[in-house]
Amino acid sequence: MKTISLGILALCILFFNATSFSANYDRNKAVPVEKVLFGSVDSVRNITHEELIRDKKNGWHTFGGALIGGVIGNQFGGGSGRDVATILGAIIGGSVANDRRRQPKKVITRLVELMIKTDTGEQFMVIQDFDSNMIFHSKDKVRMIYLANNTVRIDKQR
Repeated sequence: MKTISLGILALCILFFNATSFSANYDRNKAVPVEKVLFGSVDSVRNITHEELIRDKKNGWHTFGGALIGGVIGNQFGGGSGRDVATILGAIIGGSVANDRRRQPKKVITRLVELMIKTDTGEQFMVIQDFDSNMIFHSKDKVRMIYLANNTVRIDKQR
């Protein structure tokens, strides 16, 4: 019985850890390009955006904590003592999971603000995610790529 309970506990931990890490974007998606403008960087400013995120899955975490606590509590005592230990384990596990997930976490996003002057003389300001593999400097030759999903991406010309 203990090995079954420990197996259930391990599966619950793996399930809740796996569901907490999800990508915010799809990396393997082709998006048609609507137009491309060429120009140079007038100015670069690295900025950060801080956001407090509240966990929207708090109920599932509380349920998982109660389930795990109940499984652990069921390992102790016998007869009605085991029932009491199971109930207390579920209450304590749910409470700990709820308290742990109640605090909002701070997410800091690194951005880069680029002032671009196109070859036709137009000026555009673009804010995009910071990419450590593409550091921009003033006077860099760039291309402004307009994508079909209503986004713009700035890349260095090669």
